[in-house]
Amino acid sequence: MENKASVVSRLLAVKQKSAKSYSEIAEETGLTNVYVGQLLRRQAQLKPSTAPKLRASLPDLTDDLIQEMMTPPMRSYDPAIVNEPAIYRLNEAVMHFGESIKEIINEDFGDGVMSAIDFYCSVDKIKGVDGNDRVVVTFDGKYLSHSEMRAENMVSRIRLQ
Repeated sequence: MENKASVVSRLLAVKQKSAKSYSEIAEETGLTNVYVGQLLRRQAQLKPSTAPKLRASLPDLTDDLIQEMMTPPMRSYDPAIVNEPAIYRLNEAVMHFGESIKEIINEDFGDGVMSAIDFYCSVDKIKGVDGNDRVVVTFDGKYLSHSEMRAENMVSRIRLQ
């Protein structure tokens, strides 16, 4: 099995050779553009039903790359990435607006969080009212409520008795 960096390098080379954008591949596969990026960076697992669509969009994908993409990935990131300006600004935006976002989630939904597992993300480009290009990042995650940890509901404890 190749190391992750080598596989990612090969996958990104296939994308580059295709001359397609993440959004074009997304359109052809029915995925979001961010999810296509996650697949090509081995941060998401390619599902069997999606493999033929991805292969049609990126014909230079080899059988071994497809097989590698279908295995559960080791999700990780290089901590130095937070210093990259685009990532730094995204982090800054979340940190700056985070308390208000959290309060609004709690106000609208109750005590809980947005899932990062049952989650969709996309990046879109629109024109602002001033005619300048604007970046729209959409986080679409399932709401997960926090549970009261009542002993009577703890199935593992009930089974141990």
